[in-house]
Amino acid sequence: MIDQRDVLSAAPPRFTSAEAEQLARQTCGLAGPVAHLDSERDQNFRIDDERRGRFLLKISNAAETEDVLGCETEALLHILATDASLPVTRPCPVEGDHYWASVAGHDGETHFVRLFTFLDGRHERPEALDGAALYAFGVTLARLGRALRGFWHPGAGRRLLWDERYASDLRPLLAHLDDGPRRAVATKALDGYQARALPLLGSLRAQVIHNDFSLDNTLLDDTKRVAGIVDFGDLVHTALMCDVSTALASLLAGRNDPLEVADALLAGYGSVTPFEPDEIAVLVDLLAARLVALVAIAAWRVEQFPDNTAYIMASVESAWAGLSWLDEHGFDSITKSFLQAAPLVRASTVSIAPKRQSSTTDLLERRQSAFGSALSPLSYEHPLRLVRAEGVWLFDAEGNAVLDAYNNVPVVGHCHPRVTEAIDTQARAVNTNLRYLHPNAIELAERLCASMPEGLDVCMFVNSGSEANDLAWRIATAATGGSGGIVTEHAYHGITEAIASLSPEEWVGDRRPDHVETILAPDGYAGRYRADEPDWAERYAAHIDDALAALAERDLRPAAVYVDSGFTSDGILDPPPEYLRELVRRTHDAAALFVADEVQAGFGRLGHCLWGFEKLGIVPDLVTLGKPMGNGYPVAAVIARSDLVDKFAQTTEFFSTFGGNPVACAAGLAVLDVIEDEELVRSAAETGHELHAALDLVGARHDSIGEVRGSGLLLGVALVGDAATRSPDPRLAHRVMNGMRERGVLVGTTGPHRNVLKLRPPLAVRSEHVALVARALGEALEEAGPQ
Repeated sequence: MIDQRDVLSAAPPRFTSAEAEQLARQTCGLAGPVAHLDSERDQNFRIDDERRGRFLLKISNAAETEDVLGCETEALLHILATDASLPVTRPCPVEGDHYWASVAGHDGETHFVRLFTFLDGRHERPEALDGAALYAFGVTLARLGRALRGFWHPGAGRRLLWDERYASDLRPLLAHLDDGPRRAVATKALDGYQARALPLLGSLRAQVIHNDFSLDNTLLDDTKRVAGIVDFGDLVHTALMCDVSTALASLLAGRNDPLEVADALLAGYGSVTPFEPDEIAVLVDLLAARLVALVAIAAWRVEQFPDNTAYIMASVESAWAGLSWLDEHGFDSITKSFLQAAPLVRASTVSIAPKRQSSTTDLLERRQSAFGSALSPLSYEHPLRLVRAEGVWLFDAEGNAVLDAYNNVPVVGHCHPRVTEAIDTQARAVNTNLRYLHPNAIELAERLCASMPEGLDVCMFVNSGSEANDLAWRIATAATGGSGGIVTEHAYHGITEAIASLSPEEWVGDRRPDHVETILAPDGYAGRYRADEPDWAERYAAHIDDALAALAERDLRPAAVYVDSGFTSDGILDPPPEYLRELVRRTHDAAALFVADEVQAGFGRLGHCLWGFEKLGIVPDLVTLGKPMGNGYPVAAVIARSDLVDKFAQTTEFFSTFGGNPVACAAGLAVLDVIEDEELVRSAAETGHELHAALDLVGARHDSIGEVRGSGLLLGVALVGDAATRSPDPRLAHRVMNGMRERGVLVGTTGPHRNVLKLRPPLAVRSEHVALVARALGEALEEAGPQ
């Protein structure tokens, strides 16, 4: 069924040139003659401002959404930042810093007005392009796809009739074709597409693409090379190959040498981005689907908008000719020719695809057999089978996108191009260990120490947060002579033998190591002391005296107190600075060391500061780093006072084979660069505040949300069975977590009762994602209902 608010079914705007000239003056501050340009569903006007130059004024179809406009704008800005030499139009702000303004049309609808730089060049007929020009056309298309490779925006997730992934949606439109041989050819083409191409599309490379890179949307110079790329209105996330089939459909029009055209286009494109065999295997059917779309959509739209018949029907006859050629020559013959012409990915290229293809059920069985019973279970009732990621998005094997509001390891965003490029570049040069000189480790150590308070001046590299906490424990016991540890009552600090003993979250049954004591976590909502009570935070801190006394009864001196700066496993708590200041004071009075575990809270996650302990106003003796430090590449560190390290050195020599290797440190340096250049600490504070406020609004409608807490982009939503007693409801939390997963948003659960939803998205999350999280939470709560 066709959505009646779709841009293809809504009437185009009907502004006169005089009205467009007035709009340009009011919204863009431009003055000059206006020329009307052809368009299918919007209105375009060229404006010649004598002082500022030439611009394109676009008045969008009333069915166009701000989400789609935002996607187009950000895509263009991304392309210009990624490959500035590509000749794309540049969006220009209107009415201040905004890229569009709204105006009322004659039809009573609201339209959006946008402004772009005007590109010079001319449209050409396909027959004007020789082999060299066709090759260059393919090169430019591939470069555009490469520039968009790391881009994502929710607006690109829409369902379009022009997206060949959804070619099956064209079937109802075939009724608008004359019932005869032509309709039979179109029906046969869709049958072939569904039988051969559709089953493969989910396994092909996919990303945001232009999706209409045709001669109508490119301007050529005197040498017939692309001088301008315009109209990003069909931008969508789909199979990368759809860009190639769309371009080929345009270039074949009116020519009698289709195989030669395809050969040149594929050779040019493949010189930049070689094809995978399966991509060429579906090309004929994708091309057929595009040609069916051209004839079927035109037949449907011309009935709606007969006044625009000439424009709508301009490409129809050439599309029918292309379909006839495909039908006459057959799928196998043309595909064989395409395979001979297309540069393929070299057979020697390393593949990350599994050698054995398995269903999800098969994978679950193999997982259990291969990993054993000790491994923690999968996160959701309906397991996620992920194949790739970009920014804040994860993509499953079916191509569905899910918003990652859970994983804090990709702190600057999944597969950030600067981090992956740094890893790739260094891995191709040399990777060794710290017994050889290399600047990466030295520079990273210097930058990390420079970010710390005075006195924390030594950096020791390891591979994981667990190893970092283990090393901190060894330093603490060597420096103090003590052997007792103190942690919060449901803390998690790692998996080594020593640190598992300091991780009560992992204790099973009656396991409580003799040398470890726990203290109450500062839960001011449902804990022993409430935030509305006087001195509640200091009263929590005072419990360390009970722990010290208990250790003393067993003749144990304390070595260290460990605190996760975000209290993540304790339920994500945000106590006032007085709590940790008092805790640190009492720790030092007992001659023990204070370890700030920044493995989850560090690298700007709490907002305002790079490190969580800064926000809490303390100076620790040791700082442990891990998880997000390499954005997914294993690298971790301990930052310590040199006097403590000197005492440790008197008892042992320390070395880690992989700790501080050049590749890991290249990743760490890139992460620090991105955090600084993209101002992610400030962003975490601002977006975190927006997310907190949005979750509070959901809480105002649901009594089961007892409290939204945390700081920056480490937030917890405490779900309760009774608002008055604040009793935890872990069952509801489990249902809501899975309900949000079904709505495309990933969160976790945490806390002693597992009743707190854990939100810790990559710091690349933005305002547009906040609404998705809040909506998914509200809908999941509604679905869960009263229990």
